[in-house]
Amino acid sequence: MATPKDDDKAADRIKESAQQIWLAGLGAFAKAQQEGAKAFEALVKDGTGLQKKTQQAAEETLAQAQTRMAGFASEFGAKAVGQWGKLENIFEDRVARALEKLGMPSAAELTALQARVAELEAELASRKAPARTAKTAAKKVPVRRVKRSGPADR
Repeated sequence: MATPKDDDKAADRIKESAQQIWLAGLGAFAKAQQEGAKAFEALVKDGTGLQKKTQQAAEETLAQAQTRMAGFASEFGAKAVGQWGKLENIFEDRVARALEKLGMPSAAELTALQARVAELEAELASRKAPARTAKTAAKKVPVRRVKRSGPADR
């Protein structure tokens, strides 16, 4: 059986143990406060570094995406211009064939005709009497248009 003296010793040990636990807790709390500020500052520093790295990586990825999109846009524009040029050529060819079927002279034929008329006017002016003035010699003679039935008449 336990004696009152043994009970007092056990109670003292429990008090002492509780006191040590209490003091250890206070010490841990004080150390946590002291180290907590340092740990918080270290975490902020690490977070700042990580944010800078992440932001730099995001900017690089954005720059690469912009470069790729510019390449795609340029390629698409070149293809569109090429297709537009083909469409324009097809349209011009069809209009030229339609005008030819209607008996309309081409631009080259009109240019040649104008040059021939100018040549004939100059020849005519040189054959006329020298009494004509330069003003009357420069008058254009109206050109009579000749209708053609189709491309075979050329």
